[in-house]
Amino acid sequence: MSPQAAGILQLTALIAALALAYRPLGDHMAKVYSSEKHYKPEKWIYKAIGANPAAEMRWPAYLRGVLAFSAVSVLFLYLLQRIQGSLPGSLGFSSIDPDQAFNTAASFVANTNWQSYYGEQAMGHVVQTGGLAVQNFLSAAVGMAVAVALVRGFARSRTGELGNFWADLVRGTVRILLPISVIGALVLVACGAIQNFSGIHQVGQFMGGTQEWNGGAVASQEAIKELGTNGGGYFNANSAHPFENPNPLSNLFEIFLILLIPFALTRTFGRMVGSLRQGYAILGAMAVIWIGFTALMMWTEFAHRGPAFEIAGGAMEGKETRFGIAGSSIFAVATTLTSTGAVNSFHSSYTGFGGGITMLGMQLGEIAPGGVGSGLYGMLIMAVIAVFLAGLMVGRTPEYLGKKIGTRQIKLAACYILVTPALVLGFTAVAMALPTPADSMTNSGAHGFSEILYAYTSGANNNGSAFAGLNADTQWFNTTIGIAMLLGRFLPMVFVLALAGSLAEQKPVPETAGTLRTDKPLYAGLLVGTILIITGLTYFPALALGPLAEGLAS
Repeated sequence: MSPQAAGILQLTALIAALALAYRPLGDHMAKVYSSEKHYKPEKWIYKAIGANPAAEMRWPAYLRGVLAFSAVSVLFLYLLQRIQGSLPGSLGFSSIDPDQAFNTAASFVANTNWQSYYGEQAMGHVVQTGGLAVQNFLSAAVGMAVAVALVRGFARSRTGELGNFWADLVRGTVRILLPISVIGALVLVACGAIQNFSGIHQVGQFMGGTQEWNGGAVASQEAIKELGTNGGGYFNANSAHPFENPNPLSNLFEIFLILLIPFALTRTFGRMVGSLRQGYAILGAMAVIWIGFTALMMWTEFAHRGPAFEIAGGAMEGKETRFGIAGSSIFAVATTLTSTGAVNSFHSSYTGFGGGITMLGMQLGEIAPGGVGSGLYGMLIMAVIAVFLAGLMVGRTPEYLGKKIGTRQIKLAACYILVTPALVLGFTAVAMALPTPADSMTNSGAHGFSEILYAYTSGANNNGSAFAGLNADTQWFNTTIGIAMLLGRFLPMVFVLALAGSLAEQKPVPETAGTLRTDKPLYAGLLVGTILIITGLTYFPALALGPLAEGLAS
């Protein structure tokens, strides 16, 4: 079987698995967030934190819950790293420096999981399992809670209440993320991923020196890393490391975990607004972009240009031979079109156009299917923009799901889509203008510019993957990328929740013959076009200086 045929077979199997899980998981999540029942362990948690899960919240109170919880999480994770040297199970590692501790705390709480350190050489078992792995669950649950609040904004009328943040946070963790992660960890262990609390041990003599590895609870962290679209690896090589991702089967399963909840949330959305067809329209737009990007990536990486590529069967530089072109390309697109950031290959080693595809996937806003929760609310924001544009073309007041999209709603949606590009392009411009940040670039010219652009694109979009070649473990990059991650995560949430509150206060608008049908393929196509045009106009000049220039020159 040719590598291309094997790639198509992997993609087909992945789509089939996602299709089988779509309906039961989507319906289950809708029941979780609509239920009034509280399980006993959940009641213990509510009592411990002093929360009343039955109390409804308006959007400012919901937002205060999100921000307060996240601020406490950042502080806790920061302090845990700063005292690591005094903790048991630290494997002899010292405490983390202040700028690195801030960057890592901001990264994991913001669901970015950007890592400018060597995991196996810096973090002990307590920080890995009690700090980083815990935030993998909680940051994902926060994103899902915000998405559900926006869905309630569309579903409810004549009220400003969006549910209870603490109940949504706990239910998302206990009823969705934990059970699937347990199953996922068992599958990964069966595939060969390690799961232990072993210390550092020598594995052999190589070229006159020794090589050492430390063990860890890798499979359990790997499962939630992918399921929660987190991406932070136990080891520096991330999902290219055989302890995290041993073989092609585990590789395909990890991609499945990455895409599982973001795609299934579209059915949850359809259930909660009372129209499965609306969910299918959003799903269709996501699927078109994801399949299109995957096909384009595989084509660029399989394209033979010269004898070296002919012999290797494609652009194999920076890719694991056990995954090949296809497994690496599918993974790269899945991880950058979501907010995962895990990598099983070096994106810096992809062809010029291939590296540009990974960058563009993040710059779309990671909405196809996007991060856990963040993908759905990002796509719904774009849906609001799309109906607004359609209303301009036909001269009607735009409506979506029975809600009028007026001045307030469109201003909030516009602010949402402007935050991330402002962070990415602003920080990139400053870094390129100053002399010191440029010293961290391994390459010059277009590829060097891509290293900087990719870093801030990854940070501000809460992705976390790295382009490689950039020494980001400096005070400048640790601080500025940390700020970009926090602002890129929580500023958009402000606008999402404000929009949800304004929609929930409206009374439903009756559908008429002139109402745009947002559950039809025509609208799904309009939505895809809107996403590509807005992104293209925003980022094209920067992309032209980096990956496009490099691709055309090769």
